[in-house]
Amino acid sequence: MVAVFKSAAHVCFLHLPKYQFAAASVSGGTTRKRITFSTGYPLSQDRSTSRLQVRQASLRGMHVDVEAKMDAEKLKKGIAEFYDQSSEIWEDIWGDHMHHGFYDPSSTVSLSDHRSAQIRMIEEALKFALVSEEPLKKPKSIVDVGCGIGGSSRYLASKYGAECTGITLSPVQAKRAQALAAAQGLENKVSFEVADALNQPFPDGKFDLVWSLESGEHMPDKTKFVNELARVAAPGATIIIVTWCHRDLSSSEQSLNPEEKKLLDKICDAYYLPAWCSTDDYVKLLQSLSLQDIKAADWSEYVAPFWPAVISSALSWKGITSLILSGWKTIRGAMAMPLMVEGYKKGLIKFAIIACRKPE
Repeated sequence: MVAVFKSAAHVCFLHLPKYQFAAASVSGGTTRKRITFSTGYPLSQDRSTSRLQVRQASLRGMHVDVEAKMDAEKLKKGIAEFYDQSSEIWEDIWGDHMHHGFYDPSSTVSLSDHRSAQIRMIEEALKFALVSEEPLKKPKSIVDVGCGIGGSSRYLASKYGAECTGITLSPVQAKRAQALAAAQGLENKVSFEVADALNQPFPDGKFDLVWSLESGEHMPDKTKFVNELARVAAPGATIIIVTWCHRDLSSSEQSLNPEEKKLLDKICDAYYLPAWCSTDDYVKLLQSLSLQDIKAADWSEYVAPFWPAVISSALSWKGITSLILSGWKTIRGAMAMPLMVEGYKKGLIKFAIIACRKPE
């Protein structure tokens, strides 16, 4: 999803277990237990350490866990409000597909080309993931995770004759998506609901295509996000993740450099994003779940014309008046758009596609 208008990291997964015990180690002839609480800091404890100290450390860990949950709820609220305010503007100027387009890097394009490029993005993602169009193999049940106003959901349902369910944090988006589905005669094929991608309201193994187009960047816990995508996927299902990432780190790097972190922090503040991760991080998460046929690609060069075009549309008379009427959250997002261009030009931001298959 395009974070300028669409719903829903230094490598940091907001993944805070209450306790995590490591094996006892021997140091200087004294057995020492190494206990890591949800603060992430180890507590070295001799056998003589009092239970009171352990309890105090436990309470500190619980306090951090509560704070983390509060931060996650604040993030969800911010994302929902951001898209509640901005989705109408996006649809008015760009139509119902709230994501990047896929372009010929050497082409010059107009607004109509951008809309065609957004459809091409969907088709190229399906082609990359080798989603079959054969009658007996094509998807019959699809989930669109972070559906915006349902552009991808309706397109996929029409293309495959499938049933598609879209989820978003924005009540405004869900309502508008359903209205557009009804207008297109798809109300019996497509449905939308307000739901959290990290806690999806679906049984295990429900969908044979799990689709996430530009929503992963909003997820505060990438591990839980990927686990949920895999959980709702049926045996043999295809999972497609198209998302913003930061560059992969080299073997000699522990993190991004301070200037890179500073730039991403500014973008996070404007678009309600948690910490970023790399494409390689996603691949490792998928590998940890024993998913198959995992592959990834950097499509940054194919989306290069997109952000300059969005900036241009925002600076039009219609764009400026719409921004003023929409409220501060949308205005702040528009002001941060040049930072996305800067991030792409510096090779810091990567437009990644990752696809895999759940074992039969």
